Amino acid sequence: MILSTLTTKSILLKYIKFEYIFSTNDSIRNYYKFRKGFTANKHWNPKWKKFRALKVVKIDLPDFTKKNYDDNLSAEEMRFYYKEKGIQPVPPWNEKQFSVTTLSGVLDQYIPPEGDGKLSPLNTEGAQQKLEWLKKKTRSWKDLRTIRKYEEDFELYPEFVEKVQEIYIKSQELLTMENKEKLIDYVTEKAYPLMLYNLDKKTIHWKFIKSLEPPRVCHIRVGEVFTKQNLFAQITVRFHTKQILAIYDRFGRLMYGSETIAKDALEYIVFEKHISSVYGEWRLHHKIIPDWLPEIQPGSVTYIDTESETETSPEMKDADVDTIKTVPM
Repeated sequence: MILSTLTTKSILLKYIKFEYIFSTNDSIRNYYKFRKGFTANKHWNPKWKKFRALKVVKIDLPDFTKKNYDDNLSAEEMRFYYKEKGIQPVPPWNEKQFSVTTLSGVLDQYIPPEGDGKLSPLNTEGAQQKLEWLKKKTRSWKDLRTIRKYEEDFELYPEFVEKVQEIYIKSQELLTMENKEKLIDYVTEKAYPLMLYNLDKKTIHWKFIKSLEPPRVCHIRVGEVFTKQNLFAQITVRFHTKQILAIYDRFGRLMYGSETIAKDALEYIVFEKHISSVYGEWRLHHKIIPDWLPEIQPGSVTYIDTESETETSPEMKDADVDTIKTVPM
């Protein structure tokens, strides 16, 4: 009896010692598990079982190849769907972005007086024109004060008129050089197609000689677009200059003007600026052509007549030369 009790105690002590070694030594524990023919798929210590389970979150991965929602869903169901997926709903905007960089016309267009540059202010008609100009001057000075709210140092004479004269000359020079990339920096999107109209396959020679009279500001207008804070300023400047202009067609024949004879030119040019924008610049916007001005006679256009019925010499028939005709535009 005493022997059996000692045997039981020794066996129990050995078991406790083995369990202690087994629990503290990973190599012995894994060795016995390998001998039993299995590998544990869970941690031996269940103390942190709950926290280990929280480390893994099961989520539904979005399938970008499928449509996000059904068209038949109501507004509330669609809102719940987006909220469940964590997607920011995109409103179905139908508007398109656009930028207003210029006006499509002229604000309260200035009408040049008939006979300007010829009438003297000492006679009756000249004094009448001067009186009408003074009546319109009130609105111009009011809009000038609006421009100075955005440009405190803005002065018409001599800074502004000298600057716009340089813009005018530079735009004409770029047009003769056919530099379309830089031309848009000096003219607005309205004047750009008008200046390039019907100039394909033509050669232009233009030269500024001198100013017969200093440039003079005739008209100032400020207009708003969409909002009261989005303002555009337009200033009409009178240029009385001496210029040389000659236009040649694709065959090198003179269509208009002369390269040797300089002529006087009286022009009213409208310059525009987006004064609300910090990047706004003064650009050439429009050229005013009054109704009382006589129409300019169109130049002659030269083209090849391939079906001419005119009689030709035997030499021209042998050479098979096309007849060239010149007709008015």
